[in-house]
Amino acid sequence: MSTDNVAGKSNSLGDRGRARSSPFLRVVQPVSNRSIFTSAVSPAAERIRFILGEEDDSPAPPQLFTELDELLAVDGQEMEWKETARWIKFEEKVEQGGERWSKPHVATLSLHSLFELRTCMEKGSIMLDREASSLPQLVEMIVDHQIETGLLKPDLKDKVTYTLLRRHRHQTKKSNLRSLADIGKTVSSASRMFTNPDNGSPAMTHRNLTSSSLNDISDKPEKDQLKNKFMKKLPRDAEASNVLVGEVDFLDTPFIAFVRLQQAVMLGALTEVPVPTRFLFILLGPKGKAKSYHEIGRAIATLMSDEVFHDIAYKAKDRQDLIAGIDEFLDEVIVLPPGEWDPAIRIEPPKSLPSSDKRKNMYSGGENVQMNGDTPHDGGHGGGGGGHADCEELQRTGRFCGGLIKDIKRKAPFFASDFYDALNIQALSAILFIYLATVTNAITFGGLLGDATDNMQGVLESFLGTAVSGAIFCLFAGQPLTILSSTGPVLVFERLLFNFSKDHNFDYLEFRLWIGLWSAFLCLILVATDASFLVQYFTRFTEEGFSSLISFIFIYDAFKKMIKLADYYPINSNFKVGYNTQFSCACMPPDPGKDIMLGACTSPVFGGRCGLHACELSTFSLRNHPAEFEVSLPKVP
Repeated sequence: MSTDNVAGKSNSLGDRGRARSSPFLRVVQPVSNRSIFTSAVSPAAERIRFILGEEDDSPAPPQLFTELDELLAVDGQEMEWKETARWIKFEEKVEQGGERWSKPHVATLSLHSLFELRTCMEKGSIMLDREASSLPQLVEMIVDHQIETGLLKPDLKDKVTYTLLRRHRHQTKKSNLRSLADIGKTVSSASRMFTNPDNGSPAMTHRNLTSSSLNDISDKPEKDQLKNKFMKKLPRDAEASNVLVGEVDFLDTPFIAFVRLQQAVMLGALTEVPVPTRFLFILLGPKGKAKSYHEIGRAIATLMSDEVFHDIAYKAKDRQDLIAGIDEFLDEVIVLPPGEWDPAIRIEPPKSLPSSDKRKNMYSGGENVQMNGDTPHDGGHGGGGGGHADCEELQRTGRFCGGLIKDIKRKAPFFASDFYDALNIQALSAILFIYLATVTNAITFGGLLGDATDNMQGVLESFLGTAVSGAIFCLFAGQPLTILSSTGPVLVFERLLFNFSKDHNFDYLEFRLWIGLWSAFLCLILVATDASFLVQYFTRFTEEGFSSLISFIFIYDAFKKMIKLADYYPINSNFKVGYNTQFSCACMPPDPGKDIMLGACTSPVFGGRCGLHACELSTFSLRNHPAEFEVSLPKVP
């Protein structure tokens, strides 16, 4: 049972007469005092801090699928619940006049609808942690609770129950053509129920509510639900939140109920997908305010898809907890002035969603909560902007190796999980991707290093260095997710170091070893003195400066190689096509003191290549020449 047993008896609904006579849709002032002349921490913030900060061993709340159904007339004949929108993270609407869904978009709500929703939560029935096994049982429980609290007249029980148990038509289902006889049976049974004076007995009521002609809701999921491909977008442990809104002609005051079940239950064809229902919000009201009911339904559905209110809804213990969650949502709402934007424009979801952890940590942590736009301001310290100074890793301890000891304590609980978490089939694709990225990087920079260092460091050395250093770093640094490989600055440094060693007659590999040892010694000194706290004073200018330098060096190398190619293979500017038959080729005998044969060629076929390079061939063949010939000479031993 809910801790808010009969919530209406202990709040503003206690005065039942005034509650019914007061107007329903009106903008109310929040219960929590958030005036600028009072305390910065509101009662709502304190309540949310208690809800979200309470330690609980239960698993995290599952993903919610929210569906909005509206009570509409089908072909002017019957009233049915028709699905008009759905939410996972973003809203999807049924396109008007079509049989398809819109693209997911950010839900745009009116501020008035949020205040009206808050009023609904104040005046309606709040039933938390109730137990029900079927939709008829749940509806009967809600209606009885409304009658007990004085929110519904007893003579309206059958009509409300009949309305809530009407058929639910989902977007995946086409229009069902029914015979006139079936329609006549349904209408006649409904009229008999509302006009027969003997229907007040419990037996008669139960028999009417369970008849197939009156109640079209099924107890089991339909085939369309089981075949719905939308299930692929939901996790296996997902639960449903159903929102039912509509207008009827037999109510004078709104019928409002918010129900949270103790355990999620499959309620037949209530939901588009076969997902158990955990939350149910019902709003039935008098005629003439269908648009307001629709916007209130969109408001509660959007709140259920919000991560912070989602957690509050699962952990709430009474009515005031839910109202505090709405107040927190209102504090984060940004209002756009009317006339300066088109509400018909749908806002596409951002490519990267901002994390809600900041909002949750603000309430679960111990710092003072600033609500209603009051963000704390810090004085700032030099280049520490951007939140670097708030990181625990960048705080100076003042002790010898103090930062290293804190790192070990902080990462020790997660050291083993960083490795065995990869033993999952879902991580196989990521492992292959990282492996191929590391291998291709080693091959690319290994080849460039070979060219820059006369093959003193090449592909094999790059492979070995990447494997050994990567394994040692992952095991002892506690960060197996960091990928180590050669980069552009390393290539530039190695080339400059090789040229320096060559110019000053140093042994390049020995010189490179001493540089590595000296770098390791300097790193140990930086770790022992907590010098890493200086990173908080760095800005992106440092990274961008190095990136610009590396880019300039590579661009300079590209032009330098192009110029060298022009020196090695010069372009014959005196070449004329008409002189092709006047060129000749002659073979010279080898020099007795050398073991090679030199060939001098003035033919454009070779471009002067034989006269410029030594040739070890004993047979010199000339093709595509006006006087085709072949000269063979013995090899010089």
